[in-house]
Amino acid sequence: MAVLNENNYHDEQTKQNILKMRAVLETLPPFCKTFFRGIEDYTSARTRLAYAYDLRLFFEYLHEHNAIYAKMDFRDFPFSMLDELSHLDIEEYLEYMSLYQKDGRDITNAERGKSRKLAALRSFYNYYYKAEMLKNNPAALVSLPKLHEKEIIRLEPNEVAILLDQVEDGTKLTKKELEYHKKTKIRDVALLTLLLGTGIRVSECVGLDINDIDFNVCGVKIRRKGGYEAVVYFGEEVETALLDYLEERERIIPMEGHENAVFLSLQNRRMTVRAVENLVKKYASRVTTLKKITPHKLRSTYGTTLYQETGDIYLVADVLGHKDVNTTRKHYAAQQDANRRRAAQYVKLREKPSDRK
Repeated sequence: MAVLNENNYHDEQTKQNILKMRAVLETLPPFCKTFFRGIEDYTSARTRLAYAYDLRLFFEYLHEHNAIYAKMDFRDFPFSMLDELSHLDIEEYLEYMSLYQKDGRDITNAERGKSRKLAALRSFYNYYYKAEMLKNNPAALVSLPKLHEKEIIRLEPNEVAILLDQVEDGTKLTKKELEYHKKTKIRDVALLTLLLGTGIRVSECVGLDINDIDFNVCGVKIRRKGGYEAVVYFGEEVETALLDYLEERERIIPMEGHENAVFLSLQNRRMTVRAVENLVKKYASRVTTLKKITPHKLRSTYGTTLYQETGDIYLVADVLGHKDVNTTRKHYAAQQDANRRRAAQYVKLREKPSDRK
């Protein structure tokens, strides 16, 4: 039996998701356990946990709004109920998900949120249907919501420079923020330069251990979505920023269990995804108020710049860790269109009358 290394960020996250999953399963009808055991070999713990949360919402909805099932605790729902539900029940559930109240708060789901919830139900029903445990598969009869393409939000080259300058000098920070800035400036410069210079995900960034960085080849070893490892290479600016920070990092005594982490919080613990999101928000809000910049938008900034410089969509997909190049092409289609528009300006059929002599 494999023993998880408590110092490995990604393994620790998997462990926590498994424990959360077990807790959620105790709140679901018992027959759900068969489904989650059945998909364990080809899904991540994070995906299964997300499915569990979505299925719990579905059963809660039935308990509260379906006259037949309102009389029983949804943990006592019989397996036979799945064959009794129709596609109309699922469509009504998705409509309800557009806006509902929970714990006194309004919760909304746009097309992407509803699409994810339907995907969970489809996977749930497909498992039992293919195993010939169900006669009906109503989830397969419900169409996925039409997804509208979202505009790629990214920083322009001048905004990237302004952002990094802001991290270095902190001129627009509040007096209280400047107190923290004195302690974290070198770390913050290294972290943001790494994100902007490699396009790695925020979870990949906070999961970095010191021995994952190899300055001989200027590369970092990261754990991609799906659990596989990859090496991403960085340039001179990232190298300089990382070396500056690691020199400072050597003088810090980390908390027990966080000795290997590259990026440490002021509490000398491995930084969390939320901490990096807040850090990016703090600095980016001083650069632009029109764009909501997140770590993922820094990733989009890198991907867009790389595509503009190389025109190689396959290279961009490989570096960003997209398994399907169509994912990359979809995200950067706007750039392809912009290139085509520029191409139209290069071909001249006749000189302008003013140019004819």
